[in-house]
Amino acid sequence: MDYTHDDAGLARQPIGYWSWAAHEATVTHIRAALAEHGLTQPPWWVLNQLDGPGGAEGRDRSGLTTMLSGYLDTGTDGMETAVDELLERGLITQDDGSRLRITPEGRELRGRAYERVARASAEIHAGIPDEEFVAALKVLQRMIHNVGGKAWHH
Repeated sequence: MDYTHDDAGLARQPIGYWSWAAHEATVTHIRAALAEHGLTQPPWWVLNQLDGPGGAEGRDRSGLTTMLSGYLDTGTDGMETAVDELLERGLITQDDGSRLRITPEGRELRGRAYERVARASAEIHAGIPDEEFVAALKVLQRMIHNVGGKAWHH
């Protein structure tokens, strides 16, 4: 890998630009992988939550949309739209008590998309040892903390 600057030059680079550029490149890469399966990120997040531990008993719609609403500024309205889209496509169901469950078709699509997203993630992580990845995340988390920001991910 050829870096844009030597170490001294990199130390003077603006973190805002580089964190934005990393976000744009990686999120675009993941979104392209999901698009191959007719998905965007918010419906993908819902499918993952419904196919995870405890998925058989379903998840409360309100609780699920509220929990996922903070991802990438999606908001509650964006998550409600994602749930409605999945319902319309028959990938999830909702009972009278507002409990959401994944359908066999949703589980099958999630499985195929998961394999593709895992490949995209591996491409993003190529040549980066775990210890360097962890160090980068710790530095980013510290910067977020230093400016009073909030970041969380499940």
